[in-house]
Amino acid sequence: MPRQLRDGTAGGPRQWSRTAQTQRALLDAARQVFTERGFSDASIADIVERAGSSVGSLYHHFGGKSELFVALWEQHQLAHEEAATKAVADARNKGVTDPGQLFETGARAFLHGSWQRRDLTLLFSSGDAPPGFDMMRRRRGREWIGQNDSLLRLTDRPEDRVYAAILTSLIGEGAYEVAAARTRRQAEKIIDAVTEYARRLMAGGPWHPGIEPPSIGAAAGAGLGLDGIH
Repeated sequence: MPRQLRDGTAGGPRQWSRTAQTQRALLDAARQVFTERGFSDASIADIVERAGSSVGSLYHHFGGKSELFVALWEQHQLAHEEAATKAVADARNKGVTDPGQLFETGARAFLHGSWQRRDLTLLFSSGDAPPGFDMMRRRRGREWIGQNDSLLRLTDRPEDRVYAAILTSLIGEGAYEVAAARTRRQAEKIIDAVTEYARRLMAGGPWHPGIEPPSIGAAAGAGLGLDGIH
């Protein structure tokens, strides 16, 4: 994350404004360089040149190239979370209470964000990242699973956790395909397909030992429309 100046720094609000502008310029430049060249081949010199800044400023505000990469990723994740949270809240305000419909609403917001920031989605899925990044991604993935677990009103049974993990993974993999789409129209078709697969998975609900799951045909048929979600 960007390093924050200590309280009482000379310059007051004007200094804070300049700090924010500098950080934004460095993040924007890093986004361009990372997405063009990848993390490994990107150089600090290229980033600061595009930002109109200095190497010292980059190290002061972020600590280095790896930290700058992570700061971009954290902002990308925050944008996903804010969009999904707002979409779900808006749906609830309109009277939607069904967990499956709320999950689909949040998933669509997430997938649309993957198209809007497709350069970052592809960058963070490329495998070219600083040491420790994969662990951070896995940790964030577990957090998303926990949030979806709560949204879908699941229990703490292991099989319910697996169910939430499967749905979360479906959206995550779908996000990559959306970002890789050649056109917005193609991206929208992929979003529709991903949410349809999610509906079908949700049609039968989570599997519990001792309870006979619905047949594949019955589950698929029930998931063709929102009315089939329970």
